[in-house]
Amino acid sequence: MKSGNTNIQIDITPEVLLKAYSCGIFPMAESADDDELFWIEPKHRGIIPFELFHVPKSLKKTIRSGKFDVRIDQDFEGVIEGCAAERPDRPSTWINPRIRELYTALFEMGHCHTVEVYQDNKLVGGLYGVELNAAFFGESMFSYISDASKVALVYLVARLKHADFTLLDTQFVTDHLEKFGAIEVTRDQFQRRLERTRVRRRCNFSDLDVATSPAGILQLVSHKS
Repeated sequence: MKSGNTNIQIDITPEVLLKAYSCGIFPMAESADDDELFWIEPKHRGIIPFELFHVPKSLKKTIRSGKFDVRIDQDFEGVIEGCAAERPDRPSTWINPRIRELYTALFEMGHCHTVEVYQDNKLVGGLYGVELNAAFFGESMFSYISDASKVALVYLVARLKHADFTLLDTQFVTDHLEKFGAIEVTRDQFQRRLERTRVRRRCNFSDLDVATSPAGILQLVSHKS
């Protein structure tokens, strides 16, 4: 996939997938049309340390406006469809039918979650990822309209901080994520952070009240632990 990454082709089940996350590796496909999956273990890993998380002023204003309604775990199929959809700047994705099947199984097991952003009761953006112990592994996000995925990220961080998660993995660092405080760490540094999450009790992703106000969300993400 990417230069310097470890790619190993094997059969993957939901149980194997969770074990892989606990070891710091994750699956991808070459494209949505490719039936094969590969394990990826980047030499350099993207994370968002909660103490570095930053919300741009313009986005704070958008969140405070209440123009979006944010929900949790209500439409996994809609979110993964949005993440897999082709766009002008992204003609193809790595989300193939096997990825959909595996993460749907994790969702049904309670280990995969979605943050969904709605406008006028229509899904306009969101993200999904995997919960394991005190770590959350972000998989993919999408927007049909401006700022929707950014709002989903802010609400995700608020939820993770409220529930005492200690690690937010983004796999890689993009220009988009860097604006929010994402940094790159080495494989060894990531493994040490991941190891600390294994000794923690499993955090409750659903602990934060979905009715938390926009002001409450912004207060949570701005609080320094």
